[in-house]
Amino acid sequence: MKLIMFGPPGAGKGTQADILGRRYGIKKISTGDALRDVIRSGSELGEQVKDLMDQGKFVPDEIVTEIIRDRVSSPDCANGFILDGFPRNLAQAEALVDMGIKVNKALLIDVPDEVLVDRVQGRVMCDKCGASYHLKNNPPAVEGVCDKCGGHLEARSDDRPETVQARLKVYHELTDPVVDFYRNRGVLSEIDGTTSIENTTAEILKILEG
Repeated sequence: MKLIMFGPPGAGKGTQADILGRRYGIKKISTGDALRDVIRSGSELGEQVKDLMDQGKFVPDEIVTEIIRDRVSSPDCANGFILDGFPRNLAQAEALVDMGIKVNKALLIDVPDEVLVDRVQGRVMCDKCGASYHLKNNPPAVEGVCDKCGGHLEARSDDRPETVQARLKVYHELTDPVVDFYRNRGVLSEIDGTTSIENTTAEILKILEG
């Protein structure tokens, strides 16, 4: 099963991708994780990516695409995968087609912008493994401590309301055309992301399992 998870910042797509990955035994591949992995590898490409990110610059589509191409061809993706954060624009969507990858379903978790601005203010992330939590909707078992690795949880620097507004603007400009790309191919399903995590998961499973 090959899935793409879409949604604006704070919609909960990462959480749902984790749940689906465990249920179906397939790997969740986020662009952020893939970039961090290649940086940790110490390769020449990793150094190039690190330099770009350290300067606050976007990693070019061709580099991101090549990293994703390598990742999805790994043995642990033989049974399928969930892409979270890729494709981010039409060029990346078309590159995925060029790879010969047939997407079974593109899932869009839909949440109004004004709800998201309020929601993200409760998000925290582990400084070691990158696991995400929400202090109200998905809290850790122990306050400030990651359930998975015991790392320290802290608020993301990009979760300030004004920053979120800017990120949403960029999201809509880049990703709305990609959503239409998959809608026109008949593989897009939209899910109400304003309810609980459990209800959102149930709606997704209904779509995938009928």
